[in-house]
Amino acid sequence: MNNSGFQNSESESSPGRALWKRIVSDRAAAACLIFLALSALLCFAAPLIAPYPFDAQDLALGASPPSAEHLFGTDCLGRDLLSRILYGGRVSFAVGFLATAAAVAFGAIYGTVSGMMGGRADSIMMRIVDIAYSMPFTIFVILLMVAFGRSIWLIFVAIGAVEWLTMARIARGMCLDIKSRQYVEAARAMGESTANIIRRHILPNASGAILACATLTVPSVMLLEAFLSFLGLGVQAPMPSWGGLVKDGAEFMEDAPWLLIFPAFFFSATLYALNRLGEAASKRDFF
Repeated sequence: MNNSGFQNSESESSPGRALWKRIVSDRAAAACLIFLALSALLCFAAPLIAPYPFDAQDLALGASPPSAEHLFGTDCLGRDLLSRILYGGRVSFAVGFLATAAAVAFGAIYGTVSGMMGGRADSIMMRIVDIAYSMPFTIFVILLMVAFGRSIWLIFVAIGAVEWLTMARIARGMCLDIKSRQYVEAARAMGESTANIIRRHILPNASGAILACATLTVPSVMLLEAFLSFLGLGVQAPMPSWGGLVKDGAEFMEDAPWLLIFPAFFFSATLYALNRLGEAASKRDFF
């Protein structure tokens, strides 16, 4: 019994390595990973490689189609679209990964603690999750904007306040499954504290599934940011984001279709790559 439990725990001691093997063994997922890495690198290197500042205007030029000087054309204020896409990608990637990291960390801890405590405490903690789920997301964001003003940090807070709920439920379910296993029962019989059991057994064995879920959370978070920007609740002008650029392009799609085509292409390709990675990561259960 102990040997079996040890092997199970040991095999899950490096979920990141198992996740990496699962991705690189899938050629399509590996290609998506390379695309995402290059896209993120180009976006975060925007101050070095962007041909123009993202807020540089040329009102005399106005909305002009792609040319040798402006490869993706310019918007109605004469701002270079390629530069704005690169800078906008920095915002979208930052929101996607940072908000996901915060939501996953908090949700995993909350759900694990809830599952380990069980009984009345577990019931109360999960009712809190249910109540939070029932709150309209858009109204919640508007209230935050009214109370604290528009800020990119509020976007992190608003998105994180929604996305951790799903992770909490997943982590609780994983915890309930793992804590009934023999090696956890053996650790409890040997007098290990609940905190040590969570740290040494529950989280390491659940982290593989949590990482797989996180890869699917990133595109969801980026879509939420785009939704907020489309409603005018996203980042403040003139700082661009991909959602804001798609919103602006939709307003001028008949007269200047390039304003919609290029941002929508990069945003859609990024979301597809992220979703493809998530599918590859969650092909099989980690147990």
